[in-house]
Formats: sequence, C-alpha cells, structure tokens
Amino acid sequence: MRGWRLTAVTLTLTALVALAIVRFGFSRASVSEPPIRVEGQRLVVENQTSEAWRNVIVTINAYYRASAQSVDAGGRLEAPLANLQTGLGQRFNVMRERVTRVEVRATDASGKPVTLDWDEKTGKPLAEQLQGR
Repeated sequence: MRGWRLTAVTLTLTALVALAIVRFGFSRASVSEPPIRVEGQRLVVENQTSEAWRNVIVTINAYYRASAQSVDAGGRLEAPLANLQTGLGQRFNVMRERVTRVEVRATDASGKPVTLDWDEKTGKPLAEQLQGR
C-alpha cells in the first residue's frame, strides 16, 4: 500500500512539473521580439514577414550604415554597432554614442518597398527592450 502512495505522489509531481514546463514554453513562444533591437553591442534587424528582402540598408542615427544583399523570410541581419560607419568611414563609437534612431529600407520579393523605423521618441527605448527579456 505504501509503494502505491509513493508512486501516486511521484506521478502527481511529474505531471505538475511537465505542466509548468509546457506553460512556460508556450508563454515564451507567444512573446514576439521587436523586429529592430539592440542585443548588447549588436544591432539586430529581423525579417518577420513571409517574403525575403533584397538590397537591405540599415541606417543608425541618420549617419551610420550597414547593408546586406538579402535577408530571408524569418531571417536576421546582425551587426556589431562598432562596424557601422558613415560614408566617410567614421565608425559608431559604442562608448560615446547610443542608438536613437534606426531606419531599415529594402525591397521585398515582389518588388515592393520595405520600411521599418524605430525612434526613441516614438518607440519603446531599446534599453527597455533588453530589460523586458
């Protein structure tokens, strides 16, 4: 009789742990990341559409640029902030500057323009995006 109770308790605890794991997994999966974000000292631009982007240009603070030939549907463009530079070759200084504006321009597979913008005055600050993780 004692063995039966121990097995019932073990099964109950196992079921509770499994339920907690499933609930946590589904709640994390339903949280969508913003398409433009800073992770540490890296800029991430995520293509959350169902079409690939071509000729992708990312501009930070109206001066610093990075580009990619394409970003697949569901793909990401990641770049260290220190690698972004102006037309004259000046690099973004992560020690003295912060990201205040991000503009993404591209063309989708059907030829339509893709425009993503983030501005600290109108959008959620990038620092808060990191804290909410």
